[in-house]
Amino acid sequence: MAFEIPSDLHPQLMPLAWLLGAWHGNGRSEYPDTEPHAFEQDVMFTHDGRDFVHYFSQSWITDESGERTGVGALETGFLRSVGEGKIEFVLTKPTGYAEIWYGEIDGPRMTLATDIVARTVSAEEYTAGQRMYGLVEGSLMYAIDIAAGGQPLQSQLWGKLNRV
Repeated sequence: MAFEIPSDLHPQLMPLAWLLGAWHGNGRSEYPDTEPHAFEQDVMFTHDGRDFVHYFSQSWITDESGERTGVGALETGFLRSVGEGKIEFVLTKPTGYAEIWYGEIDGPRMTLATDIVARTVSAEEYTAGQRMYGLVEGSLMYAIDIAAGGQPLQSQLWGKLNRV
């Protein structure tokens, strides 16, 4: 599905234009000491004319036939292009995390790494993350690595989303 660059898109956001819109798809999560599972996901990248993109993601755990069996992760944040292919991302999660990410954007590919992970006293230990997003044959593909629970940085989840 093709997309149009909005006429009111802030010029600083042009490198992020390929992300804008609603996305839906599925993914998989596997990490030591957690039960592997499949999930369904909705993601929105929106803007209001200012120099940031609002990101919102909601997911549902699914069984082998793709039926929803429970709620999954929820996160929201703000993504900004800060010039010369550099980006920054402020992300929050209801499980007690606030994160600052820095990265690079190169055409329809974005890579990010955490700079700061702040957590509430009730949140589980999580110290670092890496994210990669890319547009592949019209689909938004992504992978997320984390270091949590005393584990080294490693793959946690990945997904494929289609524009809706």
